[in-house]
Amino acid sequence: MTQKKNLFERFANWATIATGSSAAFIVAISVIVIWGVTGPVFHYSDTWQLIINTGTTVVTFLMVFLIQKSQNKDSKAIHLKLNELIASHAGTSNRMVNIEDLTEVELDHLHRFYVQLSKLAEKEDDLTCTHSIDAAEENNNLKLTNFKLRHSYANARNKSKKSK
Repeated sequence: MTQKKNLFERFANWATIATGSSAAFIVAISVIVIWGVTGPVFHYSDTWQLIINTGTTVVTFLMVFLIQKSQNKDSKAIHLKLNELIASHAGTSNRMVNIEDLTEVELDHLHRFYVQLSKLAEKEDDLTCTHSIDAAEENNNLKLTNFKLRHSYANARNKSKKSK
């Protein structure tokens, strides 16, 4: 599934990791300290102030796009993982897949529905009643048994064996 990433994708991944590191923070602090120390040398001139203002503005401008790209990628990955969980669980509604495409009003309506469910759940006597380890194990065993009977499961296993 891993495909060759284009140059920008590789650079963005590298830059995200690099700028989020301790070393990058130390470099940023060092630049500010050096700039501050050189103030008396340059008599706190307008040019001296302009250097830090321009530098921080350019870095901030570029980082906004880098952060947005990183957040978009993370968000997409999380949505796909959640969609997989929703689609794979027999008791969930597949209508919840891709709800990020709904309008704000539709999302608010769904939110009110789940708030109501939460209020109903608070009335239950035993928190572990519907969410126990035993229930989770039972669901897992049912899922394994049912999925192994499906043709898609056998086909996936056969393809996996052939690719090795």
